[in-house]
Parts: sequence; structure tokens; C-alpha cells
Amino acid sequence: MAHNDGGSGAFPNHERLTLTEEYPENLWPRLVSICGDAGSWNFTLLCDDNIPSLAGTTGPAGQEVLTVPDKCTRPAEVHPPLDIQPLVTSGDSSNRVDLVFFGDGYTAREKDKFLADAERLALDISQNQTFNTVKPLLNFWAAFSPSNESGVGTNGKPKDTLYGLYRDGTELRGVYYSKPEVAHAACSSMGDKCDYPILMGNDPLYGGLGGTFTVITPSLANGALVLRHELGHSMIYVGEEYDGGPGYFGVNAAHSVDEPIPWAHWFTGAPENQHVDHEGKLADVRVERSVMPMQAYPWTMLNASEPWSINFESSGAYSRHLVRFSLSGLPDEEDLLVELDGQDLGWIPRLDIGIDRWHYDVHRNESLNLGEREVKFTLRDSGREGIAQLCSVEVLEFGSEDEFISTPGHYGVYPTFSDKNETSYRPTNEDCLMRIVTTPNFCSVCLEGLWLSLFNRVDPIDGIRTDCVAGNADRNHATGSSANTVAWKRTLDLDLVPLAQFRTDAVSVEESYTITWVKDGEALEEFTNKTHLELDHAVALGTYMVDVQFTTAEVRVDREGLLRSSAEYQVTGSCGL
Repeated sequence: MAHNDGGSGAFPNHERLTLTEEYPENLWPRLVSICGDAGSWNFTLLCDDNIPSLAGTTGPAGQEVLTVPDKCTRPAEVHPPLDIQPLVTSGDSSNRVDLVFFGDGYTAREKDKFLADAERLALDISQNQTFNTVKPLLNFWAAFSPSNESGVGTNGKPKDTLYGLYRDGTELRGVYYSKPEVAHAACSSMGDKCDYPILMGNDPLYGGLGGTFTVITPSLANGALVLRHELGHSMIYVGEEYDGGPGYFGVNAAHSVDEPIPWAHWFTGAPENQHVDHEGKLADVRVERSVMPMQAYPWTMLNASEPWSINFESSGAYSRHLVRFSLSGLPDEEDLLVELDGQDLGWIPRLDIGIDRWHYDVHRNESLNLGEREVKFTLRDSGREGIAQLCSVEVLEFGSEDEFISTPGHYGVYPTFSDKNETSYRPTNEDCLMRIVTTPNFCSVCLEGLWLSLFNRVDPIDGIRTDCVAGNADRNHATGSSANTVAWKRTLDLDLVPLAQFRTDAVSVEESYTITWVKDGEALEEFTNKTHLELDHAVALGTYMVDVQFTTAEVRVDREGLLRSSAEYQVTGSCGL
């Protein structure tokens, strides 16, 4: 939270930045990301263990948060020695967003494996899917330092590894870190080359975590999927879209249809189908009709002696339904029977999934009967006991296609049900990886949010360069001599982030740069949309202004003008002197 004191408080007439964190060790990397390296700070820093009120300057019991105590102690930082290698780079880190893979649980002998894992994931998300169109704004790096032990800890106990990654139990769920101070120091040691640190645990199976650090594994089936989803939280700053989550916020979430919908400009048929009242609100917003009668996260090991089952009530008022569940440790179709009310749902495991976790959807174009229903999982192969696990299960019911449009690419208002059964709304049915982790793409709403988030940190203009070049030679007519004189030219070159017509790899999205030049207040129309200016040195002296507007079909509304930039350059010297 940043605001001016307005002449009162501890620091009158100064901008004050107030940060609150549940975990104190997270404060320093946040400050560094906002204010730059701590060695360059020229402001007073105060700390308090009590969480301040976000509404004012006082905390609990009326305490003046900004007046006590009188100093902060920065945590000691001892960063590991890092072997840093580029994976995918597009420009100087001073004007790019940098993502860094830090390896955990890779021994010195496994360095090549770490580099191969990091490169595979960086190429997967930047060249094939998800971040492909924004790739020119990003750099990906690998930063290696060996761990003493190989792998990721289990049952809440980290191994002897660099960042201390571990699983709570043995379930394929979250992977946590126990040495945040080491990770902070490693990232901080890279200066402006580390905006989003990614801790990658050397484990072949599903696992991950979002937050200050994105935590992943290089799982062949799930590594890139988890990385995409968790980076969506960090880079776009959005919450979940799947049901049963704790947090729904950002450009992809709305909490009332009585307020403006953030993605109304993406509605299918917009703007023709938008009816805006005198308060600027959308009238007659339709919410797609669905309900979630059951959701559970058993995280339970299955056994062959007793099936796992759960009962739920259906209203019988919906024409279609979906049974959604995730499993691990079940590589073969013969291993498991999945039933709804005693009817085999025909579960088939993903090909070559092995014992890794995967998500399954069974869509049924029929109504559930009114009353109590049962979903049951029966382990058929006792040899799978100890690894066969039911992770999650839910049932969703939908109206007919006239009541609930499930067609991919339709943008409207779809209900989402939280872990407290509170309803919020999302833009699409299941077009976004923030809802379905197995989906490789962001929806248009989140992708627009990604562009805006990145351009909040990246300027479309990389810089302006100048030079003098020799022009055509002229005969000396005054003396009749055949001696030649040099006609010097002044050049200006505009360097842009390589998007639109300056991309090295074309994309299918319509986009463009519009460039206009002004010299000493007069438009240079002959150089419109040019990045190279060549002028006679005799008339080149002066002040040049360039205005650059980037447009892409993936951004429909840019309220803050983040995709536009301008720069000034003064030519003060002549050529050939």
C-alpha cells in the first residue's frame, strides 16, 4: 500500500510504502523487487512485529506503527555459489522480466539433469504454449548449486538439500521449502536477473506450490502444467478458478453481478450484447446455471479390502453432470473401478502416466435423479496398495446448453464455488489453466492481464542509439578539383522490444507498433513507423521525441496506457568534426 502522508504522520510530505507479511522473511525480497538493491536505498525503514491496520497508520491498541521501533535488522544473507546459464533470453534484464530455475536435490553429478529439466520446462511454456506471445518480454535462466542429497524430502522432513524442499506426507500434493533465507539470498545475488524465482525439486512426480517462490518438480506429465498455473498466480496476480479453493481475486474474478464485471469487454458478442445502465453497470447479466453438490479431497490410500465411497444429494433439477477426480499410483485400467450409483464410469488412465498424479473428467449428458447418490472407488489390484491414492473428487451439475453454454471460447459469467461454498464468478467454462491445470493456455482475460502485468515492468522502448555515417561523395565545384568531400549523415536508431513487425518468430495474433517522430515540436511524418532515421548532419541538431504504441488483439482494454511509451533524445554535436 503506497500513499502520501499529506503533511501528517512520522514523515510529512513523503510517499510512504507500508508492507505487511505473515512471514517476515518474505518482506526483504518484496522490498528489493519494488525499491531495488538495498545498497541504493536512501530512505528510512521502520519495522514492527504487530500487523498494522491497512486503513490507517495505527495498529492494534492505537499503536503508531511508523514511529516504533527505530530500525529494522536485515536477515543475514549467505547465498550459495551459482552457476548461471541462459535458457531463453530476449533482451537485457534491465528491461525484461526474468524467471530463474533454482535446483534443489540435484547433486553435483546431477547438474546436467538439472539443466536439461530446466531447459525442457522453459522451452515448453515459452515456445509451445502459454507464454509464447509474451516471450519477447521474458528471460529464463538456470542457476545451479549442488545439494548434498538427491531428491525431495517426505513426511515433513527435508533432505540435506540446498533449499530444503519436502512433501508433508507422501501424497502427490504440495511441495514446501524449509530454507527461504537461502532462496532469498540466491535470488538477491543475481540482481535484476531474478524477478520470479522457481525452486525445482528433483522428483519425477507431481507437486508444487505458489507464493513468494514458485515450487515445482520436473514431472514429465505435470511439471509444465504446475509451473504454468503457479506462475499465473505470481505474474498476473490472480486467484483460482477451480472450485473448492480459498482465494478468488484479480481480473478473472467477480463477486457480484450487481457490480461491473471486469471482463465485460471480452463477453461473447461484445459490445453489441452489452447493455450498460446510467451507472455504467451491465444490465441483465446472465449467470450460467450450474451447481456443485459434492466436493472432497480425501488424499487417501486405497485398499482392496474396502472401497472408498461418498454420498451426496442431488436436486434432480439439472440436465447434465460431470464427475471429476484425480488419482495417483494407478497406471492400468484394470487397477480401479469407478462407479456412480453402481454404474461403471469407464475410467481409463492417461497413457503412460505411470504412478504420477492425473486429473480425470467423466461428462454425462443426463440428469441425476432426485435424492441421495453415491460415488465409489474400488481398488481391484491389491498389489497397488501403498501407492494407489484417491486425491480429489467432485460432482458438478449443469443446465441444458440453453441454460449453461459449455462451448469452448464462450465468454460470460460462470459460477465458481469456494471451499466455504461461497459463490464467485469466472469468465469461461473451462478454457483457462487457472481452472483446469491440464489446460495449456490462459483464457483471454488472464492473458490480457499477463500482458498488462508484464508491461507494468517492461518499457516497449529498449533505447535510442545515434551514429554518424559517411554519405555520397561530392566534387569540389568551387575549385574544379576532382577531390571529394564527405557528406556526413546523422542516424538515430530506435530499439524496441521485438514484438509485432519486429518479432524474429511470427505469431498468429494480430499486433502492431505505431511509431511517430517529432523534432523541435514539428512532426517528422516521413519517418512514421520507422525505427531508423538518417538526416543531413547540418540540420540534425535538435530535440527528438518518439511516441510508440503497441497494440495486440490479446489486449482490448489498457486503461493505464501501459502498452504506450515515449522517449526524448537530444542531438547536440555535429558529424565529421
